[in-house]
Amino acid sequence: MIYTVTVNPALDYVLQLEKVNSGEVNRTNNDAFLAGGKGINVSQILNQLSVDNTAWGFVGGFTGKELVRQLNQKRIESDFVTISDNTRVNVKIHAEKETEINAAGPNITDQEITAFKDRLNDLKKGDIVVMSGSLTPSLPTDFYQSLLPTIKEAGAEFVVDTTGQALIDTLEYKPLVIKPNHHELADLFGVTFDFSDVMLEYAQKLLDMGAQNVMVSMAGEGGFLLTKDHVYHAKGAVGTAVNSVGAGDSMIAGFVGTYYKTQDPKEGFRIGMACGAATAFTKDIAVKSQIDAVLPQIKVEQIS
Repeated sequence: MIYTVTVNPALDYVLQLEKVNSGEVNRTNNDAFLAGGKGINVSQILNQLSVDNTAWGFVGGFTGKELVRQLNQKRIESDFVTISDNTRVNVKIHAEKETEINAAGPNITDQEITAFKDRLNDLKKGDIVVMSGSLTPSLPTDFYQSLLPTIKEAGAEFVVDTTGQALIDTLEYKPLVIKPNHHELADLFGVTFDFSDVMLEYAQKLLDMGAQNVMVSMAGEGGFLLTKDHVYHAKGAVGTAVNSVGAGDSMIAGFVGTYYKTQDPKEGFRIGMACGAATAFTKDIAVKSQIDAVLPQIKVEQIS
């Protein structure tokens, strides 16, 4: 089983209008509540790839109930811890410019944290836990890291979609894959680079520090995969990028879901690149037909 973890999911209240006049009454052309969260995005792509998965995290109140209802409607399995506080609502305003107002998130008690950690007792060898998205203010900053010893003791694999020192701190536990983009990779080491070979030297350092696989995404320029044996490159798919939200989650989901079925990181990279591009080319998380349409463009070349 693959478990996706979204500890701070949200109902995104999406408002569409032509223009926002500050200080005045504005009326929308359209509005909708949509279940949101990086781990939930991963689950959506895994479902499109027909990979069994369960969404974990915390939900509460009437907003949490609506979020779970929407996941059920999409046939996404979930086993959230129910909390006493409400799941947050984020406001997304689509007008002449896009504006987002993201809530901090609910308060989570020690008892609720313990209930979540009890979920880890169900893990077994071969399972994969994908942790992504922001923490609520009430969770300790090392929350994800605190779960890693238990995950590894169960013989399961993990992915933490994070950046900076938080990413570095996971490497000793040997994550299945990490996915910095080229800017994040440079920031990790406090350097700048212009050439792929220099960039790959720093990506190799992450392998040496413990990562099992390293994907470096470069938006429309494609990406690289480094494994313990080889380095691969894939050019970016050709299309009109209309949405950056969820593209990285989709790339991770494509890699993890494919690796789960095949144990082949190269094929995981190919499918991951297709999933990321397909989501970038649509206004929502991609569906299977959109992924299949992009897939023939993704050619993976071994460069070393």
